[in-house]
Amino acid sequence: MAQAQGAVAAVDPRTAENRFQWQRKPVLRAIYADLYRRMAAQCVPGRTLEIGGGSGNFKEYAADVVASDIAFAPWLDLIADAQLLPIAASSLANIVMFDVLHHIEFPRAFFTEAARVLSPGGRIVMVEPAVTVASWPFYRFVHPEPVRMGEDPLREGRPERRDAFEANQAFPTLLATRHRHRFAALFPRFELIRVEWLSLFAYPLSGGFRPWSAIPAGMVADVLRLESVLAPWLGRFMGFRMLMVIEAKT
Repeated sequence: MAQAQGAVAAVDPRTAENRFQWQRKPVLRAIYADLYRRMAAQCVPGRTLEIGGGSGNFKEYAADVVASDIAFAPWLDLIADAQLLPIAASSLANIVMFDVLHHIEFPRAFFTEAARVLSPGGRIVMVEPAVTVASWPFYRFVHPEPVRMGEDPLREGRPERRDAFEANQAFPTLLATRHRHRFAALFPRFELIRVEWLSLFAYPLSGGFRPWSAIPAGMVADVLRLESVLAPWLGRFMGFRMLMVIEAKT
């Protein structure tokens, strides 16, 4: 799969800044490594397409990965819009996305494409923001991306050119909760087989891709172990992240 024609050979400053923070923040790398390993564990054998590859890190945790994004970066393999994938039908075992679904203008268009390109038994594996009792104030008032709980994540529409960083952080939570049955009706080929509510403490304390961090790198492993114990009971109320796995029925 080659880079799409017409790509501008310049990295978006926001992508470049994210990659810089990734390289300089061991706390961020440790937290994301845990989430990437969780994602890789949910993948089935075969070719994997990473959508929204951004700073290009998932390849370190899984084999046979094609990294893509809608914006050019020299470390990516493919420039493509998730709502119109230049991929052959039934040619992928997995699609992985980290903080991508909530940036897609029309998730319904993406899932239509995913149903086309995934082989039977293939999976969509995502880590996304989780809107919970604890995380909502942070995402609503501190994080720069909006949270619009009243917006329809499955609305129909024609994808248009817009800023790739525009978002609605509520989309993943809405799909996993109040729109779950509607998603199943619209996409009978897909089954939402796993939803895990994660990242209770370490991620919000890390500051994400911002320059600051309120947790030292040496504490991350211990905090993540504590989270793993508490998440099954408290994650739905305190989680800042969610892991979603959608499987194409055989």
